[in-house]
Amino acid sequence: MNRRRPPRPASSDELLTTLQDLTSRARREVELHQARVELAEALQRGMLPATLPALPGLQTAARYTPARNGLDIGGDWYDGFLLPDGSLAFAIGDVQGHDVEAAAFMGQIRIAMRALAATAADPGEVVGRTNDLLLGVDSGLLATCTFVRLDPRTRELQSARAGHVGAVWATADGRSGVTEDEGGLPLGIQSGEEYPVTTRRLTTDGAFVLLTDGVIEGPSYPIDEGLDAVVRLVRSRVGDDADELADAILGTAERTGHEDDAAVLVLRHAAIPAAPG
Repeated sequence: MNRRRPPRPASSDELLTTLQDLTSRARREVELHQARVELAEALQRGMLPATLPALPGLQTAARYTPARNGLDIGGDWYDGFLLPDGSLAFAIGDVQGHDVEAAAFMGQIRIAMRALAATAADPGEVVGRTNDLLLGVDSGLLATCTFVRLDPRTRELQSARAGHVGAVWATADGRSGVTEDEGGLPLGIQSGEEYPVTTRRLTTDGAFVLLTDGVIEGPSYPIDEGLDAVVRLVRSRVGDDADELADAILGTAERTGHEDDAAVLVLRHAAIPAAPG
């Protein structure tokens, strides 16, 4: 008396209705996700600068590309702008996550750095104050970045690094390498963090390249191998103009599997002319 009657097999019509419901639900989720991807990409590209500052003896170029699968958008960024004292500022970074929130956080970093760099000449102070400001927003996200300041008169380049990958450099006389500057923690982790400043002079003909790890690292492509490949490329093409060099460097991201977005910022500097007589 207590045994249950076996369930009635679903009819073909019922199975078809269930399949249609599941298909409709999956389509809505795909459309919603695609809308978020498109919004993140629009935010990303809208916040990147349309032009970069340059000066006699210095060419600049930058490139950005989203991930190959179109899903990891919103993390990488770059910037370049003129400071009140005539110096040039450049920055590049990578925000944790790849979505609308990451793109918005990237915009906050860029705006904060522009505002702080107008009043603080020291790159380490700019990065440190940006870090504290972002912690006050309490977004829960973090970011790596490198911020540099170039004096056009002395060609002195000062840089500060917050957990970001080193820069690649090469000169026309055959020297090349990856910077090993001391840095601090990524932005958004710890308040009061200090960011040491490294100073170098771009007096010879060469290139100084800032990039994100999407250019040099992938699931089966170690970051050291990627950096070595970019060093070899920059050394072999150091005579190219900034746009050609930026295109070539971004092309190396194909070796990584390109599952992350990628950004490159090139400073192509000529030698300082010798003083007359």
